[in-house]
Amino acid sequence: MMPTSQPPRVDRNRSGVLAAVAAFFLWGILPVFWKLLNFLPPQSIVAQRTVWSLVLLLGVLWWRGEGKELLAGLRSRQALRWHFLSGGLLACNWLLYVWATLNDRILEAALGYYLNPFFNMLFGALWFGDKNSRWQLAAIALALGGVALQIPAVGHFPWVSLTLALTFSLYAVVRKQAPLGSLVGLAAETSLLTPVALLWLVLANASPAVAFGGTWAHAGLVIGTGLVTALPLLFFGHAARTLRLTTLGILQFLAPTIKFFIGWQLYGEPMTGMRLLSFGLIWMAVGIYAADALRRNRMPNFER
Repeated sequence: MMPTSQPPRVDRNRSGVLAAVAAFFLWGILPVFWKLLNFLPPQSIVAQRTVWSLVLLLGVLWWRGEGKELLAGLRSRQALRWHFLSGGLLACNWLLYVWATLNDRILEAALGYYLNPFFNMLFGALWFGDKNSRWQLAAIALALGGVALQIPAVGHFPWVSLTLALTFSLYAVVRKQAPLGSLVGLAAETSLLTPVALLWLVLANASPAVAFGGTWAHAGLVIGTGLVTALPLLFFGHAARTLRLTTLGILQFLAPTIKFFIGWQLYGEPMTGMRLLSFGLIWMAVGIYAADALRRNRMPNFER
């Protein structure tokens, strides 16, 4: 009997799921890491993250032999325009996320990343003509209802959540237009942002000791910003190549769920009944999204 090709496929799926879980788990626990960097202002943290991410990404590109693609991209005016715009959106998202974490607004950040897929669906319909099913529209309506309940729940407009969701969704829209791939594109974005980051670090810090926190432990954390940025992206890249988009889309909710419990249970951010009801609507929307994705995945003509 001829050997079946199923086991290698099963192994690839298993490795893809493990890589996706690793990526979303690491993204979920990142608030703990940013809290350890509270000896720096958010702007300096993002500047350091940009610089050290570029160092690590250049090493990965060299190892994979893709450095020429980055140089070619940086010589293209079209690529420079798109990736400068996407890099700016990414930097805004990073800065607000770190600021929210350091200012005890992890729950608001978690809400923003729960909302991100629903904004993606809206923008997909607006910019790319994607058609949303009735169930998807119901999920979007529930998610927006959850956002509306945040106003009486926290006593102010949930601008942190909405801005995080908007900037990351717009980042996805721009990256769909940008010519470079995921890893090379991220390296291009950080390359374009690094001069601004270095200028900020020079102007904002009186000495290298201040920029690195004054101790070897703090310096290790600062340098580690590159690793915690690039490592989950590498895991995610493997998962995206081996898993169906449906599976990946459902697993992505792991990250904001971990953020939610870290903000609530670890750092004691307030959880009122109204706020819990707001998240309840978001979780219902997630459930509808996941069920509809699985249903569509079983359809014979469903595009993956």
